[in-house]
Amino acid sequence: MAAPRLIVLAGLPGVGKSAIARILAERSGAVWLRVDSIEAALLQAGIPRSFETGLAAYLVAQTIAEDRLRAGGDVVIDAVNGVEPARRMWRELARRGPARLVFVEVTCPDRAEHRRRVEVRESATPPLPAPTWEEVLHREYLPWNEAVLSVDGTRPPRENAERIERHAV
Repeated sequence: MAAPRLIVLAGLPGVGKSAIARILAERSGAVWLRVDSIEAALLQAGIPRSFETGLAAYLVAQTIAEDRLRAGGDVVIDAVNGVEPARRMWRELARRGPARLVFVEVTCPDRAEHRRRVEVRESATPPLPAPTWEEVLHREYLPWNEAVLSVDGTRPPRENAERIERHAV
């Protein structure tokens, strides 16, 4: 039996990660873990928004992902994953799993379209507010130090999901 897949989507807010993640989960039966949804649940519980709530959301996603991988199921992670500690978390999880790790960077090379998406979207996860364009521009997002699959978020999400599935075989 093949090892389960850990598909980790990364990219700035508004590039199209969630649309792709939803399709991947629907098509494969994978568990879709959206870190923003987890952080919103922490805020709904009355925990004040802070660096720690964001970190806790990643750790909750990691714990649930580990349970799913150990049960033999695929997982799709939907988060910015802009810094090395977040990326390292998924590498270590895949080693422990064991799971086939696939990093996918979703970009939106059309800056005007990216800005439009950020400015028109409402928060999908109240009480977590949607980021402003200024916050997206100043978000820490480091270059990758390893090969990752890059997909263009201006392409149709279904097309991107199919490309990821072909890559993650």
